[in-house]
Amino acid sequence: MDERLNFLFLTEEEAIQAGAKDMAHCIEVMDEVFQLMGKGDYIMGGPNHNAHGIKIYFPKETKFPNMPIKGPDRRFMALPAYLGGRYNCCGQKWYGSNIANHEKGLPRSILTTLLNDPDTGAPIAFISANALSATRTGAIPAVGAKYFARKDAKVLSAVGAGVIGRACMSALMIALKNIEEVRVYDLNYEAAKACCDQLSCTYGVRALAVGSVEEAVCKADVVNVATSGAVSPEIRDEWLKEGVLLTLPAGANITGSTMKKCRIAVDNRKMYEAYANELRGLPGGFSANLSGICGFMMDLLESKELNNEDIVDLGDVANGSSIGRSNDSERFIFIMDGMPIEDVAWGCTIYQNALKQGLGTRLNLWENIL
Repeated sequence: MDERLNFLFLTEEEAIQAGAKDMAHCIEVMDEVFQLMGKGDYIMGGPNHNAHGIKIYFPKETKFPNMPIKGPDRRFMALPAYLGGRYNCCGQKWYGSNIANHEKGLPRSILTTLLNDPDTGAPIAFISANALSATRTGAIPAVGAKYFARKDAKVLSAVGAGVIGRACMSALMIALKNIEEVRVYDLNYEAAKACCDQLSCTYGVRALAVGSVEEAVCKADVVNVATSGAVSPEIRDEWLKEGVLLTLPAGANITGSTMKKCRIAVDNRKMYEAYANELRGLPGGFSANLSGICGFMMDLLESKELNNEDIVDLGDVANGSSIGRSNDSERFIFIMDGMPIEDVAWGCTIYQNALKQGLGTRLNLWENIL
């Protein structure tokens, strides 16, 4: 048996035991990821090294009885990346997602992360990654809040109280030290109430489940939107107070006028350029071919209603080469679509923790080199 081709398999329970839900640590790791990105010490897919990943686009109709068809949040994606610094690791997140999974007693998304030696390509770890991915996704709005939120932010609001919404709120509560009130809206009122109960118990803040998006957004200092499905919640310009930070790990229905009145920050400007090169010219523009608000932003850039130089890149801010918030009156919209370098960093962290704790199962890829 060639032990050079051993790798560690971690179940979901083992990944959690190794710290996959440790939000405070994950925020620190994600901040480091953006610093490395600002330096350029990373590679993602595609010729410009910044592709988000490869997605299977299911057809609306098919003559083949077993072929999946397009549905709300139905997708398969492979997201490969290399991350440098102390990680020096290649990896890939692979996931399938279908909102109809709930009817089968399964989570909407089922995710795994594979880590590989960047020199030989040999597998290092295969990790069940639902908790891993939710935590790293939730941590990104908190990193954005570090650089783009007002330091005296007191009211935090959420639209969406699902797995990702709750993860984002936990992260934002860690990052924002002066929060006194939390408001949560969800189509499922009981889910909003449960989220509020958890936040109140954990952080000792006043937490309210509210009855509308407007009630959640108005007069809030930081608003996070994390909903799934085909319809995005409407966020009106008059609801956004002076100095607000709106973090968008999911889509929102915002007008072009609102976008132009706010400062726009993104997780990786070059990733959206890669999207543009891939999708330019398809019917319906970018909005019709890219989920969330990312496509709408790209349509505004394509039509010159927004300018590239007006968009702030979080990696540049984290690395100190660009300025985040410059005054308390600026309204910020932070748009993020997630990146595999985040999964590589958090996956490496969980893997190292698992080694120290003696967790996981050692598996061998080949008994003999062929």
